Amino acid sequence: MSRPQQSAALDRRVDQLISEQACRTPEAVAAVCGSRTLRYRELEQLSDRVAARLQAAGVAPGTLVGIHLDRSLDMLIALLAVMKAGGAYVPLDPDFPYERLGYMVEDAGLHMLITQSRLAASSPGQCTQLLVEQLLADQVCVEPEPMCSVMPECTNAGGSDLIYVLYTSGSTGRPKGVALEHRNVVNFLLSMQCEPGMTSHDRLLAVTTLSFDIAGLELYLPLIIGAMVIIAERDDLADGSRLAELLERHQATVMQATPSTWRVLLESGWAGAPGFKVVCGGEVLPRELAASLLPRCAQLWNMYGPTETAIWSTAHRVVDADTAIPIGRPIMNTVVYVLDKSGRLSPTGIPGEIHIGGAGVARGYLNRPELTQQKFLPDPFSSAFGGRMYRTGDLGRYLANGTLEYRGRIDNQVKVRGYRIELGEVESALDSHPAVKQSVATVFETQPGDTRLVAYFLLQAGEVAVSELRAHLEKCLPHYMIPQHFLAMAAFPLTPNGKVDRAQLPAPDLSERSTASHIAPRTDAEMAIAEVFRDVLGVEQVSADASFFDLGGHSILATRVVAVLRARGFSGIGLRMLFEFPTVMALAAKVGSASGDVLAGAGIEREEFEF
Repeated sequence: MSRPQQSAALDRRVDQLISEQACRTPEAVAAVCGSRTLRYRELEQLSDRVAARLQAAGVAPGTLVGIHLDRSLDMLIALLAVMKAGGAYVPLDPDFPYERLGYMVEDAGLHMLITQSRLAASSPGQCTQLLVEQLLADQVCVEPEPMCSVMPECTNAGGSDLIYVLYTSGSTGRPKGVALEHRNVVNFLLSMQCEPGMTSHDRLLAVTTLSFDIAGLELYLPLIIGAMVIIAERDDLADGSRLAELLERHQATVMQATPSTWRVLLESGWAGAPGFKVVCGGEVLPRELAASLLPRCAQLWNMYGPTETAIWSTAHRVVDADTAIPIGRPIMNTVVYVLDKSGRLSPTGIPGEIHIGGAGVARGYLNRPELTQQKFLPDPFSSAFGGRMYRTGDLGRYLANGTLEYRGRIDNQVKVRGYRIELGEVESALDSHPAVKQSVATVFETQPGDTRLVAYFLLQAGEVAVSELRAHLEKCLPHYMIPQHFLAMAAFPLTPNGKVDRAQLPAPDLSERSTASHIAPRTDAEMAIAEVFRDVLGVEQVSADASFFDLGGHSILATRVVAVLRARGFSGIGLRMLFEFPTVMALAAKVGSASGDVLAGAGIEREEFEF
């Protein structure tokens, strides 16, 4: 149920631990991104100076500061500076719709955000904008300066201060902010240092967007122990070939990712490396994926934990894939209960709802006292005064060997390609369209690694184009919450008590995803691309004017399309090109012919896109 309790210095802050490490190894390389490198001394001094500017601008203990930045070393400096100034950061993902970001700014009560020139015009809300370029202007260190001497200490700073507020999908139709304290994350980081384990000799490739909580391990664990973090740029994140190249170029020793991302890497031809450590979480780890990863690494770890309990709460080292893979045992200073409907401990082998207590339990939901009270409960099994546990909504059971096995959900929350989605939020957004009377969302796994979000809807009257519904959702939902399939229904199947019977909803018919008026591909390039679309998406035929995404494509499938096309001679094609030119005709016009007559692909690949 729990591991032996250890002293985790829970009165410390993440930025303090990083500063102490910078003092120990000032000339070691701390972080790399693209062609830029930062040593610990530079990271410390630059973040100190930016923190002083933030304090002068009004940041104080408890101040929430939005981070609206691309992935870069500047992003890392800004995060540490907010902490050092005493504030807490709120990630504002540049890929999110403006309406969603605006809601987050309003809900969090943000009055200040750090952005960059490229994003300033699209920054949400009525906030004071601080451009990271100006904060860092003339900040390049020419001569070494005394360490830890620039930044004034924050009064009353400690482990109970907020470190970040991270917004997750909400069942009521709006995202909700989870407020984490430094001590929650410090306990997690010190536990991860022990198991799965990391030393100053490691190099971790960071591939997770800042709006996903597991980014905390990637950015901060290396920095508290003197290791190096390699920050993958935005364009690299879903491209298996680029990730493989980064791993090899920097001789990375550790990478953490969702099963979906590991599939992308494997499909790119990544062969692994001796001594490499694979950390996997965010979704169920399938046995077949584990079997593919084990020969390519020295260690494979399966992790589990919700945002509300500081990233990962359990860990399990996978040594074989012959049976279902458990999620392991609790990390340091963490306790995991499996409770029945009456709140009693379930016997070994009997499923129940997972509740998590201990040092990782978050402060609660920002500005949601009623929801906090519903989900963060008094811990009746703890002797600690004020002990709390988080009710996860996950089903699990303890096995005879003491490991925990995940058994699904008790509600309508799902995971799609690693992202946590409340189906109610998708339904609420779709119901807001004037033509929709009622909607239901669910997921189907058409094949291993291809989980698709499907929306079913009843109309008020008449008809509505799927493209119109998709465009409506794109205004308020992030890309990963947009269904791949929309099915109009005459009526929903119901349970005896009158509720929608999700189990009886029809699976999407992939053969019907072809366009109604078929235009046959004409050129060799069009025929080759249409064939790849057809095979990857599982449709019967693909019209030359068909869009990859309207046919049910998503980011993971896009990587498969690109990998296959490259193998067939389209050497200059990249993910960005597919997203900008998603129809067969448009993509074929860009790539020329299967012989590799590719137009300026490199320049195209570096432009903006969403997926």
